[in-house]
Amino acid sequence: MDVKKIVLLIVIMLGVASIPILNENLGSGGAKLVEISELSEQIIRPSILASGKLSHDEEVRLSSEVIGKVASILIEEGDSVVAGQLVLRVDDQNFVAALQQSEAQVRLSKIDIERQTARIENLGKQWKRKNALFKQGMVGDDEFDNLSHQLKQAKIDLKSSRERLLQAEAQLEQADDRLRKTQITSPLSGIVTSLDIKVGETAIASATNIPGSTLMTISNPKSIYTEVLVDEADVASIAVGQKAEIVAIAYPDKPMEGVVRFIASTAKVAQGRQGLSFTVKIDITEHGEVLLHPGMSCRAEIFSGSDLALPTVPIQAILIDEDLSEGRIEHYVFISDDGIARKSIVEVGISDDEYQEIISGLDSGVKIITGPAKELRHLKDGDDITIEEDS
Repeated sequence: MDVKKIVLLIVIMLGVASIPILNENLGSGGAKLVEISELSEQIIRPSILASGKLSHDEEVRLSSEVIGKVASILIEEGDSVVAGQLVLRVDDQNFVAALQQSEAQVRLSKIDIERQTARIENLGKQWKRKNALFKQGMVGDDEFDNLSHQLKQAKIDLKSSRERLLQAEAQLEQADDRLRKTQITSPLSGIVTSLDIKVGETAIASATNIPGSTLMTISNPKSIYTEVLVDEADVASIAVGQKAEIVAIAYPDKPMEGVVRFIASTAKVAQGRQGLSFTVKIDITEHGEVLLHPGMSCRAEIFSGSDLALPTVPIQAILIDEDLSEGRIEHYVFISDDGIARKSIVEVGISDDEYQEIISGLDSGVKIITGPAKELRHLKDGDDITIEEDS
């Protein structure tokens, strides 16, 4: 009795195990239901993704060139300014006093020159008279030599006075320049994006290896651009003039148009990244309704290909036959030939998320099998197929 049960159990197990094999053998003889598509022209735009931030191309951080307390601030953060507009004053009391002192020194130098000139004229007249008497023997050598020495010394003193005048005039120019620098003006037209000092605080001038106080930042809102970091593996595919689509993180549903303006010639290791990256600057040509602010995080999709229409097939139709030992990689598709699947080797080009360019291997008008994936994955050359009708 036990032997019969064991034999029956073995027969049942063998029967269950044979069901998949029978289904496969029976199914192989039936036609596979497939989807098809024709070779068509599509615009393929291969792209490279990069991340970065928005920056102002025209941006200045104003700092004082003189040391002094801020006397008045004539603008507020967010105000619009024009080039040359007075925006801040540094207390100029000491600088006015220094200017007046320099002006007085110039006047004293000029007076000294007038005095020296008058003395030379007087000594010159005396020398002429003494010289006539000296030739007649009526004046001694010592007296004539002493007068000649005085005249020569006076001319030297006049030269010295003139040099002191030049020095005083130079000091006057410096004092005037320092006084003018107490009036801070905007070097460009734009918007005050930050104001970093208050009335009564001391503005510190820059010195060697010591940065000075930042008073404010003024930016040209029309000069905003995108600066992104592109991996070194992708930079060879990017060129100046290529189009790009920029999306600010704050406006994920409002893409902006841009054009690549600059590609750095030297790679660098960016903060938070391990590999080398190249800085790429993209001008924003159309920002739509997006309100741009410098420092905003953004991502850019740089289109590295042309906008020409190319012969393509849906990317899911491309299959790969790879032999690593021989270093062989073949791309192929299946085409429908009167209800029979035929394998066709193709040469592929660029692709995007939907389509793959076909360089050679297919003629126009052929019907390419595109799916479904469960059938395409196991499809073989010569299999019977039935084309699924569009519903």
